[in-house]
Amino acid sequence: MKILAAVTATAVGIALIMLPAGGAVAQQAKSDSSSASTSAPAAPAAKTKKSKSSTAKSASKTSAGRQAAIERQRACGAEWKADKDAGKVAAGMTWPKYWSACNKRKKAAGT
Repeated sequence: MKILAAVTATAVGIALIMLPAGGAVAQQAKSDSSSASTSAPAAPAAKTKKSKSSTAKSASKTSAGRQAAIERQRACGAEWKADKDAGKVAAGMTWPKYWSACNKRKKAAGT
């Protein structure tokens, strides 16, 4: 009697099944594996980025401190663009350095 090894993928892992070669048992194993794959629960979907609608909902739940930080960042961004276009940005100045200085300045001013 020959032995046939069949590998079946399941939701839990991979199982190695030893079956006799040919006959009803091999066909039954094939039908069992095909029905198991259709009746097995689907794997959970990968996490995706939030859509704009869910971001808008969570934006209304932001704290006052976070909202102030967002406003400072947007104001500093507008200043950065204006200064960069006017040529007022010092050589070697990058956005992160500018943002750090601007954020400190705005916090000290109370905005």
